[in-house]
Amino acid sequence: MAPASARRGGFAMPLGNLIAFASAARDRAAALGCGLSRPRTALAPPPPAAAAGSALRGARLLEGALPFAGGAIGPAGPDFWRAGPRSREFTARLHGFEWLDDLAAAGGPQARAAAQELVAAWIARHGRGFGPGWSAEIAGQRLTRWICHSGLLLDGLDERGRRALFESMGRQTAFLRRRWRSAGRGLPRFRALCGLVRAGLALEGMDGHLEEALVALDRRCIEWMEAPPRSRSPEELLETLLLLARTAEALGAAGRAAAGGHAAALRRGARRLRGLRHCDGALARFHGGGRGLEGDVDRILAAGGAGADAPDRQTMGFVRMSASRTSVVVDAAPPPGAGAPGGAHASTLAFELTSGRRPIVVGCGPGREFGPDWRIESRRTRRHSTLVLADRSSARLAVGPGGVDSLAGGPRSVPVEIDRVAGAERLQASHDGYVREFGLTHMRKLELGVDGRRLAGEDWLVAHSGGDARRHAKAVDAGWPDGIPFDIRFHLHPEVEASAEADAVRMWLRSGEVWELRADGAETVRIERSAYLDGLLPDPVETRQVVLSGRAAGRSVRVGWELAMSEATPTGLADLAQGGIDSQADPAG
Repeated sequence: MAPASARRGGFAMPLGNLIAFASAARDRAAALGCGLSRPRTALAPPPPAAAAGSALRGARLLEGALPFAGGAIGPAGPDFWRAGPRSREFTARLHGFEWLDDLAAAGGPQARAAAQELVAAWIARHGRGFGPGWSAEIAGQRLTRWICHSGLLLDGLDERGRRALFESMGRQTAFLRRRWRSAGRGLPRFRALCGLVRAGLALEGMDGHLEEALVALDRRCIEWMEAPPRSRSPEELLETLLLLARTAEALGAAGRAAAGGHAAALRRGARRLRGLRHCDGALARFHGGGRGLEGDVDRILAAGGAGADAPDRQTMGFVRMSASRTSVVVDAAPPPGAGAPGGAHASTLAFELTSGRRPIVVGCGPGREFGPDWRIESRRTRRHSTLVLADRSSARLAVGPGGVDSLAGGPRSVPVEIDRVAGAERLQASHDGYVREFGLTHMRKLELGVDGRRLAGEDWLVAHSGGDARRHAKAVDAGWPDGIPFDIRFHLHPEVEASAEADAVRMWLRSGEVWELRADGAETVRIERSAYLDGLLPDPVETRQVVLSGRAAGRSVRVGWELAMSEATPTGLADLAQGGIDSQADPAG
């Protein structure tokens, strides 16, 4: 058995930190050693079109605000590389140059000048192997983006600048050839290998690295098909597939075809993606993932040849229900545990509901773009559309080695049953995330009508065994003599208007549809403030949520509810209304 720590001179270092330290030391040695590689002098053949970014985020960057830094970082220049929090996530996103996509989307002379200045400053400060950003995953991201956006970076660049850029690309390619195996499984290793493939295709004299990288990429694709992302983030799945699709496009532009495992991974991944997509074409937003850029999901479905395939009804721990123009996606599995990458959320049994092109019930979404407060708050159970007991999350945030956080103590058992009743789709599931503290199991039943105009739900809190009943009674005696309070939350999309009436909450969609929420068994029904978080928007957006409240005093309590369309509009007119989202929200609200 490996020791929990390594000792040297009386100093104890956790094993995880020791491994990370050793890997970083090998990265540094490889980066410095790659300075002996022969500089490149040209790109051949020209790369395909660059990946799409956000023009809005590009404009903000030109104003001195990097979205994932949680605030202003100052204008482009050498100081740019000294700004921001010192976290692994921030370092990866900054030195991986993902924001270069956004500058390219913004376009124009100012964006071109900023991109060239920032790349030149990075080369001057870090290009010889010093400082952060020299890991296989980050170097693969960086190299891919520099090659994709080579037109932007080379346009009008003087000979000295071109020579420095090509020399740095050659060094990073040699580094990747030595260190791609050090990248973690899944997306990190794909980033490293796809960067190596792109360099082998595009950089003159680097084709000797290509065959090795293609063989390794094909093997990793075969492995990946059997093991979907541990983060359970739909957007991570999309990012992986986009990376594989763009690499396949680059191979096609060079007159080569993607290998069998590569092509099969695109087909299998596209089928999974269909099971995570709402009827408006956007992804379900769970576990730190957003809706994806418009058109990205369709691009993957086209690349995977999945246009006619039925979606996976149950994939990556999610269940998709659909009827007519309505879709429901439910998080029906335990949250990713310790060791899983990304920002897992305590969202077990939360759901999202979309009608046509209009999201109605949502989760608050990923908060990592909006600073540390929102990053933590967005992961709590109360920020999702599910039941919350005693305002506690069904899993708690735990910080591990190196400051990497994950969820712990959450649901371990999440049994799921899916069937049809008179043509309607029905899901029954439960989780034990509250059993250890309160002795209560949360059970949820959802039934989507055959016409998509009605979603009926039931939420139960049940003490199944005598031990659970005693634990519940002890919790009640400890501070809740009237019963443990609970809330069932329905967070609404910002474009949904809502008002509480005598016997229902009415919700108006910009398509002209009207939906009503009615409840049975709740002590109170009210509308509260909420927030909608989207990394494509400059700030959190204030919205509303419907809250059904009650108390669990005995061994079981039930609340029934129904979301039903009371007024429809003709299908051809339903989704023509346009509108913007521009208000702000506070994490304490």
